[in-house]
Amino acid sequence: MSGIPVRLAPAAITVIASAIACSALQPGSDRMAANWPQWRGPLASGVSLTANPPVEWSETRNVRWKAKLPGNGTSTPIVWDNFIFIQTAVPSAVRNDTALSSGPQAASYQVPGGRRGGFGGQRSLQPSEPYRFLVLCIDRNTGKTLWQKVVREEVPHEGHHPDHGYASHSPVTDGKYVYAYFGSRGLHCLDFKGNLRWSKDFGKMRTRMGFGEGGSPALYGNTIVVNWDHEGEDFIVALDKETGREKWRQPREEPTSWSTPLIVSHNGVPQVITSATNRIRSYDLQTGKLLWECSGMTANTIPSPVHANGVVYATSGFRGNALLAIRLGKQGDLTGTDAILWSHNRSTPYVPSPLLYGDRLYFFANNNGILSCFDASTGKPILNAERIEELQGVYASPVGAANRVYLVGRNGVTVVLKRSDRLEKLAVNRLEDGFDASPALVGKDLILRGRQYLYCISAP
Repeated sequence: MSGIPVRLAPAAITVIASAIACSALQPGSDRMAANWPQWRGPLASGVSLTANPPVEWSETRNVRWKAKLPGNGTSTPIVWDNFIFIQTAVPSAVRNDTALSSGPQAASYQVPGGRRGGFGGQRSLQPSEPYRFLVLCIDRNTGKTLWQKVVREEVPHEGHHPDHGYASHSPVTDGKYVYAYFGSRGLHCLDFKGNLRWSKDFGKMRTRMGFGEGGSPALYGNTIVVNWDHEGEDFIVALDKETGREKWRQPREEPTSWSTPLIVSHNGVPQVITSATNRIRSYDLQTGKLLWECSGMTANTIPSPVHANGVVYATSGFRGNALLAIRLGKQGDLTGTDAILWSHNRSTPYVPSPLLYGDRLYFFANNNGILSCFDASTGKPILNAERIEELQGVYASPVGAANRVYLVGRNGVTVVLKRSDRLEKLAVNRLEDGFDASPALVGKDLILRGRQYLYCISAP
């Protein structure tokens, strides 16, 4: 069942070239397409057009290396060439984590409370001890730590939901610098040797029910964008990536949201799209001017929007269900207009973001292993809320490569599907750790961040 490279027709190559040209980091870059530079991959859609990772693995098969992780975090590892960057938070009292080490030991994991979904109704505990907020650089070939940098050390002002920690934001890189965002602990720019170039503070978030923070920054050209929705004064801010200087800042009116901004170029104009409880909004990347907005999401918006062919897909799934396909090109309030290409109000995700793979939109129901796949152009269901029994709870977002879809469960199971018109399982793979972070796909590697270990799954 080893992966076979997909041969593409000329028309498909044209579509792929167009998609790469709209990359949110460096338009037209082949190196960007060959890496996983941000939390949803090179196209911010969950897809790698160049990766071909294994189909089958276990603790004793196709594990290139396995490294013990210090501290806690649920952010996605990002990858650039031979470097893996990852964020974590470690209690300051713990001092024996100066390096990651790989080994044969395996950790057991159980879904908290035995629940399939999780993430709801639990208030956090007030922290009392200081934490070190770390950026780790890991050798992709060996799993060894190349360096680690403490960017902040402090007692957090509020707690977090028990299912995640203080390092739920994913870093982003342009291939020269890595930008590590820890929310209330600031945004930090480091070079690939771990030297700190600049830091920027935005204040202290007060999140709903003390659930904690999690939205990641977005990077496009020379601009990095942070969205700051919480139980206080909200804003979205754009900064110069070289200096950290603010380019613009716009106020917002939203409860806490955890969705990462999406930056796309439409008709030559880059725009920042944010998905939140009250409104989906789009801002001009250069000026911060509000271009359009639309209502329709549910409370506690977490999934990040995705985009292709001039259409943005936004989802949410807490105390209701919402999926909107919004055609770009119009301005103002798009609610109830013909800019809404299609919509859906059942079995949409709470935590996981959707996967947009070619002409197909994949998404889970709530935080459960119930999968749907819709035709992205028409909204016609291809798979409609089909349960995948092997997955017991899902926080990780689905990813796709080599005409396959990878679905990672909280219970250590990854189901690999063929990208087809039916639910066709290629493999069911089990590891002895639990997974809440979304995976990364690069070359022949699948990078999986577990609760205790970082795995590099790779065929010889």
